[in-house]
Amino acid sequence: MARAKLRPIAAVPGAAGGSAGVRPGERPRGADIADWRPEDETFWAREGRRVATRNLWISIPSLLCGFAVWLMWGIITVQMANAGFPFTPDQLFSIAAISGLSGATLRIPASFFIRICGGRNTVWLTTALLMIPALGTGIALQDKNTPLWLFQLMALLSGIGGGNFACSMANISTFYPKRLQGTALGLNAGLGNFGVTTSQLLIPAVMTLGLFGALGGDALPLTKDSATLIGKIAAGTPTYVQNAGFIWLLLLVPLAVVGWFGLNNLRTVSPNIGSTGSAMGKILTLYVVALVVSGIGLYLYLPAPSGLGLLSGNGMWAVPPLVTVGTLFAMKAVASGDMKANLSKQFAIFRNKHTWSMTALYLVTFGSFIGFSMAVPLSITVIFGNTHSFDAAANAWVHAKNPNAPSALMYAWIGPFVGALIRPVGGWISDKLGGSIVTQVISLVLVVASAVTGYVMHLAYQSATPESYFLVFMLLFILLFAASGIGNGSTFRTVGFVFDQDQRGPVLGWTSAIGGYGSFIAPVVIGQQIKAGTPEFAMYGFAVFYALCIAINWWFYLRRNAYIRNP
Repeated sequence: MARAKLRPIAAVPGAAGGSAGVRPGERPRGADIADWRPEDETFWAREGRRVATRNLWISIPSLLCGFAVWLMWGIITVQMANAGFPFTPDQLFSIAAISGLSGATLRIPASFFIRICGGRNTVWLTTALLMIPALGTGIALQDKNTPLWLFQLMALLSGIGGGNFACSMANISTFYPKRLQGTALGLNAGLGNFGVTTSQLLIPAVMTLGLFGALGGDALPLTKDSATLIGKIAAGTPTYVQNAGFIWLLLLVPLAVVGWFGLNNLRTVSPNIGSTGSAMGKILTLYVVALVVSGIGLYLYLPAPSGLGLLSGNGMWAVPPLVTVGTLFAMKAVASGDMKANLSKQFAIFRNKHTWSMTALYLVTFGSFIGFSMAVPLSITVIFGNTHSFDAAANAWVHAKNPNAPSALMYAWIGPFVGALIRPVGGWISDKLGGSIVTQVISLVLVVASAVTGYVMHLAYQSATPESYFLVFMLLFILLFAASGIGNGSTFRTVGFVFDQDQRGPVLGWTSAIGGYGSFIAPVVIGQQIKAGTPEFAMYGFAVFYALCIAINWWFYLRRNAYIRNP
């Protein structure tokens, strides 16, 4: 049998650096790879593993930056409050929620990018686009008089980083054989998820330094005490809050160079991508469509003067499904030719019942991880940053500054760090035991832990010394993050087990998109319940949803006559 080779396609438009062929023993060159057979063990050992590993290790830091830029608002809003930006807690929660909604929505088109546009084209462009919100956020933070709508716009554009997850996971899944899906996707997602922790540790640290000189702008004095990982920073200290945006440019610029020369398109997966320019044009078109639909949904949700407020309050539950459906219809409306045919083919995943069961299960795991990452920093600031006493005469709770308050900037990173660290372990365990049984166990943990966390939040929010409950609060949230991290790996392993190669990538992207709406739901729900004085109700509601998904997982994958036993 002739020896199989990885061959660049020199004749295909957009193939960068290709040659007419590959001589025996020569490493394949060029952006496009024509021959890709990861399930062939001989091919995998000789050539496949090396190429897949290179693409994985470029993908991981790119995804890390995507998470960092997407979720930086959970920390930036805390520091905006400390620096005296003239916004209410509700408005600050809304900024974090906007980036959450945008990032989840952009995952919908990103789910389909790999087969339409190619892995290298997609990952490179979506990573390079992160420079726009990074630079814009840094400029906006230089002045406390910057209007709210500009921060909301930057939060909307930060959603580009959220969208990156769907295309990154779909791309890596095409490089690896089925037996290694859990490990490869666990590494990509788990180490990529460290972007949450990176932003929560790096942003407070760089705000203390004038790293960019005159280009970075002047320092702003803190009006409240702040902190970094190593200690508190007193009110009045000059701070460079704008570095929260600028710092990512130091990572994104070199990543753009490395990605351009090191990533690959697999022509066996993406046979009709056309030229590099046309592929990137498709990405930009569909991202603009998703951003516009997200903006319309937010305009209906946000109260005046930012929006109409038609879907505020309990109407917020209508926002994710309306934006999701609107984005899907808009994508089909703007698509034409091969792009329309390719989208229609991939939309077949919506006729598969397992797409919907896995969507619910991934909302349990990743939705929890990402939602709590967004909501916990401000929750610490609001619940534990004040004392709470009941004024019987006024029949109202009185909240005053707590001199013993723990700093969100010192502690908020711990939970996401644990969740990201343990995610590859979840994938590895699921490769050994089966994804669905692991999902079932962690879902039971989430039910109990979220209910107990709600009760502790209730006690703290009605205490004159809320800091006495902080240790228990943090330990419970660390447990929640750990369980959701393991579940992130187990649900992706189940997707790799249930779906074939053609549907696996789009399903991975789609489930991650819907799971991403947790980053919108959690800040809004927790923020609303804190405002109402009942933060525990948010956590009790999450516990009920987790219990429902235990039944779904059992029915589809674990009962005796399950549709697909796993195991």
